[in-house]
Amino acid sequence: MARTGDAASRHEPVMLARIVSLLAPALTSPGSVLVDGTLGMGGHAEALLEASPDAILVGIDRDREALALAGERLSAFGDRVHLVHAVYDEIGPVLADLGLGPVAAVLLDLGVSSLQLDEDQRGFAYRVDAPLDMRMDAGEDLTAAEVLNTYAVQDLTRILREYGEERFARRIASAVVRERAVAPFTTSARLVELVRANVPAATRKHGGNPAKRTFQALRIEVNGELDALARALPAAVDALAVGGRLAVLAYHSLEDRMVKRELVLGARSSAPPDLPVELPQHAPYLRLLTRGAEVPDDDEVQENSRASSARLRAAERIRTGRSAA
Repeated sequence: MARTGDAASRHEPVMLARIVSLLAPALTSPGSVLVDGTLGMGGHAEALLEASPDAILVGIDRDREALALAGERLSAFGDRVHLVHAVYDEIGPVLADLGLGPVAAVLLDLGVSSLQLDEDQRGFAYRVDAPLDMRMDAGEDLTAAEVLNTYAVQDLTRILREYGEERFARRIASAVVRERAVAPFTTSARLVELVRANVPAATRKHGGNPAKRTFQALRIEVNGELDALARALPAAVDALAVGGRLAVLAYHSLEDRMVKRELVLGARSSAPPDLPVELPQHAPYLRLLTRGAEVPDDDEVQENSRASSARLRAAERIRTGRSAA
């Protein structure tokens, strides 16, 4: 059953205190700009605005319903809040449209939101029979049903293997193609049963519902999540002023590897190993603020199961420009 109510009652922000401790130190100057590129229902943004009374927020989300709920939640902050319907890889154009320059902090909380998971009709969750939609922005055309009913078996296999890290991708994809010839896929229950039937019983004993990897893969494909993230990470770094900070919460290994690669790249010298003196253009432009990926503590995971897979990485901009290739 879908949860209802205001944003605060429907959403529990992940690693909230740690996010505030990482980003608030960069938001002390009057007019400091915080970009929340994945605003959701505004929990992280609310806490950061409360902790940083001189900051203003640019809240970006591709989900219009989330923006509306977050707008109600953040209404007390008045003109300190600017909400924009966009995908987070559009940080640069969004800031340019608002006439804002380099920013003090950027937050990206990746993956599917509590709002999307809790609204059954949107089809993100495999626990109920619901339309196979999975669009974060309902204005887009591609749905999970269309992927299942039109993609070639090799494309379905690739999506399941790459985005879902599904060992039995080929078997599941072939079964989908056979079954859709009988009747097209429209709702989630039939897909869940198909996946269960095509994953060996021995592997179903661990790791929860075997359909979760297929649903993750479809969601990523429908919303172009990894392509957007690949564009958003350098855009977020480029948006930071010197002293600005970036924090990213990832929820599966594909995202986390991309975040790690981008931050480590910026925190290392690009000078050739045999260069006697490091030239300024080869110096690191980021300083890592976390040692590896930080994870929620046991208490938070017990209180909020959706935090269990979270991985947090953060960095600070220490100079302008990027290292020479």
